[in-house]
Amino acid sequence: MSRVWSVAVAEWQLWLRSKVATVAFGVIAALLAIASLSTAAHMSEERHARTHQQQQAEETFLAQPARHPHRMVHYGHYVFRTPPPLSIIDPGVDAVTGQSIFLEGHRQNTAMFADIRASASLGGFPSLSPAFVYQVLTPLLLIALGHAVFVREREAGTLSPLLAQGVSGHTLFVGKVLALAALSVAILLPIAVLAFVGLVGGEAIATSLALVGINALYLLVWSAVIALVSAVVKTRSLALGLLVFIWLAWVLVIPRIAVATTSAALPVTGKIESDFQMYADMRELGDGHNAADPAFAELRNNLLAEYDVASVEELPINFRGVVAQASEQDLTTLMNQYAERRMAAEAEQTRRASAFGWLSPTMALGTGSRTLAGVDLLTHHRFLREAEIVRYDFVQGLNQVHIDELSYADDVNRSASEAASRQAQVSPENWAVLSAFQFEPAPPRDRIGDAVSPIAKLLLWLMGLLAVGLGVARRLAP
Repeated sequence: MSRVWSVAVAEWQLWLRSKVATVAFGVIAALLAIASLSTAAHMSEERHARTHQQQQAEETFLAQPARHPHRMVHYGHYVFRTPPPLSIIDPGVDAVTGQSIFLEGHRQNTAMFADIRASASLGGFPSLSPAFVYQVLTPLLLIALGHAVFVREREAGTLSPLLAQGVSGHTLFVGKVLALAALSVAILLPIAVLAFVGLVGGEAIATSLALVGINALYLLVWSAVIALVSAVVKTRSLALGLLVFIWLAWVLVIPRIAVATTSAALPVTGKIESDFQMYADMRELGDGHNAADPAFAELRNNLLAEYDVASVEELPINFRGVVAQASEQDLTTLMNQYAERRMAAEAEQTRRASAFGWLSPTMALGTGSRTLAGVDLLTHHRFLREAEIVRYDFVQGLNQVHIDELSYADDVNRSASEAASRQAQVSPENWAVLSAFQFEPAPPRDRIGDAVSPIAKLLLWLMGLLAVGLGVARRLAP
């Protein structure tokens, strides 16, 4: 074991004396510092702004004066997706999916205010973030410093004496990998600090450690492949060229292929086309604004029979409100079917794309990182579902107010005069049907469970590369 440490220490001493290594490390350190500070500041500002906007939206809704309850259904309400604590490391889909939704009756609106919606095809990296630096740029530092760990020994003529002195190829390989691993640990210090900041911000220790750990696994995979390539090839130029080719394949080419192939194999119906289909189905459900619509004839007859009256004017409840409530229930069932179908297709695209992690450790890390940080597509889908619950509850709550607090006669005659319009209003106390909304990421256990697959991919990549490297090292020759 002492020989392994000696090999690793020798590599570190060479890097510390190298101006190229110092400059390269300095550049990556500067990028990490800039990315960490800017992303942390941006996400902190976004969290504060969206929390304030959510409170303001609720206060504005509850502060509305007396109105007709159905006017409040269309007045609507906003909900916001607040960035989770670990988004300071990986913002994930935040910038490409939208962060707020306008909730109103009869409609499921899409999320709004996405910063860079068109960048989704880039794999979720629209800006310089710590996740981008670790997944895309840091491997280049390891390549620059480690591509010659074995080639240098050959070129300097020191490999033969080392092997002749009894230093096995196995020992050399482990020592070189250990040196690169130690460099990776040093590079991981900024993300560890950010994870601690996330911990202070309310994140669980398990997910914070898991996010640091999956990044460590990724850098160890690069350490192993760099040492393996350097042990196999004979020249620095060939080692550097091959490693850059691997970087291009893992980081750029395979992720792009994954997006293109999954989109082609599992096309998702566009929103415009989907809405046309849905609106066609909606017309068969009847118009909830028209209590005389034939679609509600059975509902009217059942109510008349239940209350043993001859007309809707004699009902002790407002039939127009009953129609609005029944219509909203049917519309929501239909809209949820279309929404779930779309989200299922998107989730399947994501699942198939993540399978490319067997071909690219970068894709495995990206999937695991977004999952652990609580910023993946499935989290966005959960936001859409939770927002829909709020929408449906407050709309149906207002429809219940329409049924109970407003007479049918006043409702029908509300357009007769200004006085009649005021008579068809209800007091602002009824707006309390709105529920407070605060979106949180999935529990730590669920996120870690979902990240098991990408973590397993990286572990298998690491073990496979180490096994091949050790096999090559046993037959190491000058």
